[in-house]
Amino acid sequence: MKSNFVFCLLILSICSVFGQDTYVHDPVVIKSGEMYYLYCTGKGIACFSSKDMVTWKKEAPVFPEKPVWADEVVPDFKNHIWAPDITFHKGVYYLYYSISAFAKNTSAIGLVTNTTLNPEDPGFKWVDQGIVVRSYPNRDLWNAIDPNLVFDDSGTPWLAFGSFWDGLKLVKLNESLKSVAAPEEWYTIARRERSFELEDTDPGDAALEAPFIFKKNGYYYQFLSWDLCCRGENSTYKVVVGRSKNVQGPYLDKDGKRLNQGGGTLIIQGNKKWYGAGHCSVYTFENKDYIFFHAYDASENGAPKLKVSELKWDAADWPELKSNVL
Repeated sequence: MKSNFVFCLLILSICSVFGQDTYVHDPVVIKSGEMYYLYCTGKGIACFSSKDMVTWKKEAPVFPEKPVWADEVVPDFKNHIWAPDITFHKGVYYLYYSISAFAKNTSAIGLVTNTTLNPEDPGFKWVDQGIVVRSYPNRDLWNAIDPNLVFDDSGTPWLAFGSFWDGLKLVKLNESLKSVAAPEEWYTIARRERSFELEDTDPGDAALEAPFIFKKNGYYYQFLSWDLCCRGENSTYKVVVGRSKNVQGPYLDKDGKRLNQGGGTLIIQGNKKWYGAGHCSVYTFENKDYIFFHAYDASENGAPKLKVSELKWDAADWPELKSNVL
C-alpha cells in the first residue's frame, strides 16, 4: 500500500498530459474568457489550461516556491499543496488551498489571489493572502483541508472544508473572503460514525472529505467523498450527495437521512478498471452542468486521472452522471 501511495505522489508531482490522459488529483476548474483553467493537488498547486475541456496544457504552478508561512504549519514543507478551490468574485480570482501533514490535522487553508488567470497578461501575479483557517492536533476534532467557497442567497460567503475526524465543517467568512467572520458561526454539514475509543489525534475510521456545494433547482447540493483515496488497488473512493434549502443545512440524501448523521446518496464509485473515484467539483459551463473528479486507473497501477461528465437531473432534481466515464 505504501508503494502505491508513493507512486501516486510521484504522479501528482509530475502532473503530465499524455494524449487524452490528464494525470491530476482533486481537480477544480474555472472558465475565463475562452479558456478553461484547471487547478489540482501538486507541487506549488498544479495548473492546466484548455479550450475544450479535453486537451489540457500544463502551465506553471501557482507557487514556484512554497508559501512563506508554510513551514510554520508543517516544518520542512515540500511545497506539495493539496486540494485547491477557485472562485471569481468582484473582479478577483480567489484560490484557496491546503497545507497539511499527511494523516494529521496539522493543517491550514490558505488563500492566494490574482486579477487574471492568463499567464501572458501583464497583470498576471499571484498574491498570497496567508492563512484563513488552521487546525491543531489535540485542540480540534476537524481538519483544515479541502476548502470550497460558496455564497448563500443573500451573498454571504461560507467556506466548507474538512476530512475525517468529526466531519465536514462550514464557517462564515468576512466580506474580504480572507478570514473567519466574527462572531464565529460554524456548522457540521456531514459526518460519519467514528469509533469512540480513538484518540483525538487519530484521523479515525469515519472516512469522508472534500465537500463541494453547488446551487441548483432551489437547493444547495453538497457533493463529498467517502472512504479511502491514494492507495492504489486498495483505493475505495466514491462520491455521495445530499441537498438542503439552506447553505447551513441540514443536508438530506434521497432517503431523507441527514448527511451529518451518516447519510449520503451514491453517485460515483470505482470498479475493476478504476479502483476508486472521487474528490469532485461541479460547475455550469455554457448552460450545461459538469462534474470533474479523479479516478485511479487500474491499468497504470492506480495512477490518478481526470474524469469529466455532464450531469443530468432526474424528475426529483437529483444529479446523475450523463455519460459513463468509468
